[in-house]
Amino acid sequence: MATEAAFARWAQRVEASLDAALPNPDLAPQRLHAAMRHAALGGGKRMRPLLVYAAGTLTGADEAVLDAPATAVELIHAYSLVHDDLPAMDDDALRRGQPTVHVAFDEATAILAGDALQTLAFEVLAASQAGAVLRVAWLQTLARASGVAGMCGGQALDIDATGQRQSVEALQQMHALKTGALIRASVRLGALAGGVDEETLQRLDAFAEALGLAFQVRDDILDVEASSEVLGKTAGKDAAQDKSTYPALLGMDGAKAKLDQLAARMRELLGPFGTAASPLTALGELAVQRSH
Repeated sequence: MATEAAFARWAQRVEASLDAALPNPDLAPQRLHAAMRHAALGGGKRMRPLLVYAAGTLTGADEAVLDAPATAVELIHAYSLVHDDLPAMDDDALRRGQPTVHVAFDEATAILAGDALQTLAFEVLAASQAGAVLRVAWLQTLARASGVAGMCGGQALDIDATGQRQSVEALQQMHALKTGALIRASVRLGALAGGVDEETLQRLDAFAEALGLAFQVRDDILDVEASSEVLGKTAGKDAAQDKSTYPALLGMDGAKAKLDQLAARMRELLGPFGTAASPLTALGELAVQRSH
């Protein structure tokens, strides 16, 4: 119950912080401002900001200090979804149970909304009340996870691999960049705020790496087993676009066995932290067990 209460509190904090950071929809350009808010507010699991708060509190950071990185990482995530859904990318009409931004507005507005959400993330970090050294570390962490060495690079590999059968190793490397890099950054952003030592940082990074992979394996399983209504996005897209997935390469039983291995790895890595890691443990379990 204490962990659930913490999650509810952190979700409220990041929602309020997002609302405050996003531009006023009554001010020009109203259409762009409305599209940004459509993309970022009132939906999603908030997994990445919750990871920021969970890692930060584990390492002794104050919740108020964590608001900026939690908000920034969610803005980056929102931008990535807006662009990922575009016709030139995954061409999806449904996200978080509502029309995607290019459907609700138009394609040009969606591109601009994604661009604006991305730059706003770095403005939020730069303007935070944290010390200069911490802010620079945050900016470097988030920029690297968002760019060619992270999310954008992974998306490019995903596009290149569409219609081709990848090896499990290539698939894992692609997802380590496309999905895993921002999840690892979320944990690192929180841990850095607590002034963590290098050994603890490495252990938390290894946990985040396992979590990012588990999140993607579960995502691939749900794309096969769940309905669009449950997922809040179009089911069966991977098969329709002839993409390599863990169920396609390992079989459904093999993919679920892989998920079990990752769950055990996460528990092993967090074990030395004891009950202080309860929020991170719960988020690991959520990644493995989630239904949407």
